[in-house]
Amino acid sequence: MKSLVIAEKPSVARDIARVLHCTRNQNGVIEGDQYAVTWGLGHLVTLADPEDYDPKYKEWKMEDLPMMPEQFKLEVIKQTGKQYRVVKSQIHRSDVGEIIIATDAGREGELVARLILEKAGNKKPIKRLWISSVTDKAIKEGFAGLKDGHAYDHLYDAAMCRAEADWLVGINATRALTCKYNAQLSCGRVQTPTVAIIAAREEEIKNFVPKAYYGISVKCASPALTFTWRDEKSKSYRSFDKDRVEALLAKMKGEKEAVVTEVKSIPKKTYSPQLYDLTELQREANRRFDYSAKETLNIMQRLYENHKVLTYPRTDSRYLSSDIVPSIKERLEACSVGPYRKLAGRLINQKIAAKPSFVDDKKVTDHHAIIPTEQFVQMDHMTVDERRIYDLVVRRFLAVLYPPFEYEQTELTVDLGGETLAARGKTVKVSGWKEVYESPEEEDGEQELKEQNLPPVKKGDRLTELTVFMTEGQTRPPAHFNEATLLSAMENPVSYMETKDRDMAKTLGETGGLGTVATRADIIEKLFSSFLLEKKGKDILLTSKAKQLLNLVPEDLKKPELTADWEMKLSEIAAGKRTRSAFMKDIRQYSEALIRQIKAGEGHFTHDNLTNKKCPVCGKLMLSVKGKNSEMLICQDRECGHREVTSRTSNARCPVCHKKLELRGKGDSQIFVCRCGYKEKLSSFKERRAKEGAGVSKKDVANYLNKQKKEASEPINSPFAAAFAKLQIDKKD
Repeated sequence: MKSLVIAEKPSVARDIARVLHCTRNQNGVIEGDQYAVTWGLGHLVTLADPEDYDPKYKEWKMEDLPMMPEQFKLEVIKQTGKQYRVVKSQIHRSDVGEIIIATDAGREGELVARLILEKAGNKKPIKRLWISSVTDKAIKEGFAGLKDGHAYDHLYDAAMCRAEADWLVGINATRALTCKYNAQLSCGRVQTPTVAIIAAREEEIKNFVPKAYYGISVKCASPALTFTWRDEKSKSYRSFDKDRVEALLAKMKGEKEAVVTEVKSIPKKTYSPQLYDLTELQREANRRFDYSAKETLNIMQRLYENHKVLTYPRTDSRYLSSDIVPSIKERLEACSVGPYRKLAGRLINQKIAAKPSFVDDKKVTDHHAIIPTEQFVQMDHMTVDERRIYDLVVRRFLAVLYPPFEYEQTELTVDLGGETLAARGKTVKVSGWKEVYESPEEEDGEQELKEQNLPPVKKGDRLTELTVFMTEGQTRPPAHFNEATLLSAMENPVSYMETKDRDMAKTLGETGGLGTVATRADIIEKLFSSFLLEKKGKDILLTSKAKQLLNLVPEDLKKPELTADWEMKLSEIAAGKRTRSAFMKDIRQYSEALIRQIKAGEGHFTHDNLTNKKCPVCGKLMLSVKGKNSEMLICQDRECGHREVTSRTSNARCPVCHKKLELRGKGDSQIFVCRCGYKEKLSSFKERRAKEGAGVSKKDVANYLNKQKKEASEPINSPFAAAFAKLQIDKKD
């Protein structure tokens, strides 16, 4: 009898098939003598839509809410129905004796496979392949140590609870808000608190009142040094009392010389930053290369699946498990190419110590930190984006294996007219892990006492030729969120909790905050696509729609505490410490209370972005909205759903200032526009680029325009898009 292997994606299935010597490629399955390997395309099966329980749910009516299915039904996703039928036929083959689940090793991966098996009516024994990378070595070792599939039943229970709870709360609350306020409003336990966090930051910025502060600097001509005044009581280098600082300034200006009272040198060391988890890598890529969280995840996925040079990307751990340590040298040899050859070469012949700073079994859950695999690297096969992300991961991996950066920090203290002045500098003793990075790490621009090169000075030296002057500045408001800082806030939203409950805060920390490493990128993209967020440069701002939504949605849904509570209980279910039925009973009661609250609401929603342009389909006035990279006109009537892209940020660069150009208009009248004032017709742009023989090809432009047409014809892309398209709200007199 054969074993049927079910992978999550075709690329992973091909790798597994190759290792298992399956060579006969058939329709949706790769055959071998002992194994048949098939695959999903992510999820093939999902929870059924409301109308599958009762046809009356096709129309959105407040009186039908909340919808509470006794037993949740499953449905095959239409777009991937063909592949589901292939997998189902393989499951029921008479020569297949067992099923091996080889989907991603995690809660969502477990759900992908179990829903397929459940829908297909599988009765055959199941086993589980649990691996963190898809290298040949990892696959062989995984198949040599297959687990009993039912050992992961509790993980499946947790995954189903998460899916069913999100259905009950998300769909019911979204329908209730939409019916109540006659506007397309969606909410959820992760997206709504995320919007609330951004609103809290905007409120902080709005209410911030800048305050002037003052300091004193003293420049010495010989030796060349700059000293900063320090208040000996508060140890601060600034004061908000201008009169006091002006009095001190006059006093110091009357002095002819300063005396060095102390030269203090302290040996210090700093250790490498920790290895990357997905969220930290997304933050770094956004800060350095302006990649969105979604872009970084997609690049990582290619490096994991196609190139096989990095381990599983969707991890929330920044540590390695002890069983990975013996393979470190092999990984060093694999990445010992190009710019990393020398750096890795120094480590290959050394003994690798499993330091607790990067090896800790207790801090590794489903997957360890992102590191290089044992696969040989071919940099010339990578795109520029792939090389950048690979470079970040490899250098961080090398850095944790290098010794600490050691230096001697020297601080000079000087007396001038009875007041204390200070200067600071450092001397590098051992470069350590900083050798791994081609450019030094950026210093904190907010440092009050900046480091400088200190000349040889000893205690008792007298300094003359002094220039004393006052410095001043203003306190600054908190910065608007960008994608990097929003990811940080989602990962650690404790400071935005109202309750300040320690246990709740601890739970949020342990469960990874709002969303998971695998879902945060999609959540941010969804908030942009549903026009709750917009971008101004790198800054993320709330739209009017989002601000109104926060006034209409129940308070509970705006708080991170809800996710903390759910995730704590889901973790207990996965560990077998809580039952699925008890959790779902609580969720049903919560959903009913939520709908009662929305029904009793007294707010109202106003479209304040109406334009004078009429919809060409239904004739109603259209709304002007800003997406992440585009501006659109959309019909205010949800049943109509017509929309037009009016401008889009392209990848084409302005020949004057080199910033990205906006493409505006439709058809032959499309024109590229830049903020600097430069304009160019699309036809002229094509001709110019053709003459230059570089940059955007005709194919690129055609693909871009086709994509634009496709997006313009699609309904508003939210998880409830299909439902909104069919929306028929009861019209009352």
